[in-house]
Amino acid sequence: LSKGFMWDVAEELNAMLVFAEHRYYGESLPFGNESFSDSKHLNYLTSEQALADFAVLIEYLKETIAGARHSPVIAIGGSYGGMLAAWFRMKYPHVVVGALAASAPIWQFGDLVPCGAYFAIVTDDFKKSGTGCSESIRNSWDAINHLSSTDAGLQWLSRTFHLCNPLKNLQDAAMLKSWLSETWIDLAMVDYPYKADFLQPLPAWPIREVCKFLKDPSLPDKLLLQNVFQAINVYYNYTGEASCFDMSETATKNLGQLGWYYQVCTEMVMPMCTDGVHDMFEPQKWDFEALSDECFRLWGVRPRPSWILSMYGGRNISSHSNIIFSNGGLDPWSAGGVTQNITDSLVAIVIPDGAHHLDLRSRNPCDPKSVQQARALEVHYMKQWIAEAKHQH
Repeated sequence: LSKGFMWDVAEELNAMLVFAEHRYYGESLPFGNESFSDSKHLNYLTSEQALADFAVLIEYLKETIAGARHSPVIAIGGSYGGMLAAWFRMKYPHVVVGALAASAPIWQFGDLVPCGAYFAIVTDDFKKSGTGCSESIRNSWDAINHLSSTDAGLQWLSRTFHLCNPLKNLQDAAMLKSWLSETWIDLAMVDYPYKADFLQPLPAWPIREVCKFLKDPSLPDKLLLQNVFQAINVYYNYTGEASCFDMSETATKNLGQLGWYYQVCTEMVMPMCTDGVHDMFEPQKWDFEALSDECFRLWGVRPRPSWILSMYGGRNISSHSNIIFSNGGLDPWSAGGVTQNITDSLVAIVIPDGAHHLDLRSRNPCDPKSVQQARALEVHYMKQWIAEAKHQH
């Protein structure tokens, strides 16, 4: 959790902050060590169950905390937490008076948005951060393909990228490419205006720093890839402490990955694809069959691509109220976010210079005007919800 905004607002609104741990994450393991043993034990890992937990928890707190019986509650979350906040208000309007859903891609499902929109935003961030930058990355894939066709080339790649485990075959080379892709994506999510340590310790506007190394896309393969190495060094070795890079460790790998992967295999099915034209990645179609087979192999479950739409209404949510959807223009997840007002009380706030839930982070002197305004507006709506709730009571 990246502290910040919630603490500031809680003080201003004289509120109590409650952090509820999502079942199957952290220490909230319903079956202890057995929780991940098979799909029978994992059956209870769903967003619906998590929301029900939160509802029960709030009722419990209202009964047990002196003076809290009639306190209005607001749900706040970012990313998946933001989706939960929005859905919580939709499903339990009698429990929470409103929700702030920051960078919540509630429409990244089914065919609600084009599967390539996410990667187009990542690419745009790099394109805007330096001449030749996104083109250099686009050209790097072929360079890796050329080199990985020989043993000598694989050795060269292993040395150049300082890999802890040398590449042995084409499968390993494919891993190198997906590790690099994930790095560019993570950078887009954390392109913050000041030094930050959300996924990794990073300089301010890290993509600009990365792009300083990627100015000439027309370089021969080896020179181009040496530059790519310098560029990822900004991300993985900003502190200068890494001796070699382990491709199995990307920054997002340890954020409770196992539970999330099971959710992706059941209800969190978000179609993604690249075409190498509107984005800087190797073309890859959305392959639902492959996902389904992989999920079946791992957990004995098959994903349900339209369940989330049935459960939470897809684009058809105008009957709900009191939800703020905030999105950052630099954040690839904004592709699946709500970026235009739906009704007077289902409001979209767009932060053009913001990356992934920048508005939930602490105030900072380097904050762009757009995020300062967004936070002020968010507090304004919260005060309105609280006033309405107290008036009704």
